Amino acid sequence: MSTSSAISVTGLTKRYGERLALDHATFDVPKGSVCGFVGPNGSGKTTTIRMLLSLITPTDGSGTVLGEKISHPEKYLSRVGAMIEGPAFYPALSGAENLKMLATLGGFPHERVGELLELVGLSDRAKSKYKQYSLGMKQRLGIAAALLPKPELLILDEPTNGLDPAGIHEVRTLLRSLADGGITVFVSSHLLSELEQISDHLVMLREGKMIFSGATEALLAAQQPTVIARTLNDSDLPRLIEIAKSAGHEGVIFDGAVHVIANDDWASEFNTLVFAQGLTLASLTAVRPTLEETFFEMTGDTK
Repeated sequence: MSTSSAISVTGLTKRYGERLALDHATFDVPKGSVCGFVGPNGSGKTTTIRMLLSLITPTDGSGTVLGEKISHPEKYLSRVGAMIEGPAFYPALSGAENLKMLATLGGFPHERVGELLELVGLSDRAKSKYKQYSLGMKQRLGIAAALLPKPELLILDEPTNGLDPAGIHEVRTLLRSLADGGITVFVSSHLLSELEQISDHLVMLREGKMIFSGATEALLAAQQPTVIARTLNDSDLPRLIEIAKSAGHEGVIFDGAVHVIANDDWASEFNTLVFAQGLTLASLTAVRPTLEETFFEMTGDTK
């Protein structure tokens, strides 16, 4: 295992009867990164997380967390913070009182409570009852609870599930700041667009099989950027294809527009070439596939 990895698994497998919930997954999570763990519901994300936290035992394979084998969780669990289901707190107690109770149970200093409420942006609501919190505030308090032991690694299962865009933004900003502060964040989600914005690294699952593990930038860079052009008259679209091909770029007509495989900086040149041929574009857009589009492209024919 590389000492630069917070999590490293090889051939990790979990079988329930005939069903493979996780099928020989092999991946590394670099220390200090936000690693997005991506896949549709039922793809094996929670099963993997439960094995990393020693809540269930692998059928096959091996792994390490913070340099220790997952078969010896007592050697690393004290350095791991986790939230694997919606956080459970007492509704009638304030956020601060809930954290103090958990600190007492875990043997953590109460001074941590104020620090963590500040960190997750809840200082001004510390004395408010938990039942008065928004869903986003509840999730941030859950993350604060997972941070009580001052973990080196934070594992979160679907922390943005059910949140509105503002709540998602709150959690996303928090996770990025934690990683920037040196904590490795391993976060699962099916909200691919959210993970694209904060993840340095990605592990992607579908139906228990791992389909990608690596840097987010590497995945997105592998996808071909496209210039999309529309004309005032659809009958001009074939001429746009010819102009693109003469400039060395392949293109197709799709959904009333020409899609040309080219970097966005070629768009202005394309516009000049089209204008020189006496044609006028109604619109010209340069796009890169989102993580979500990339994911579905990769998983669309794996069944």
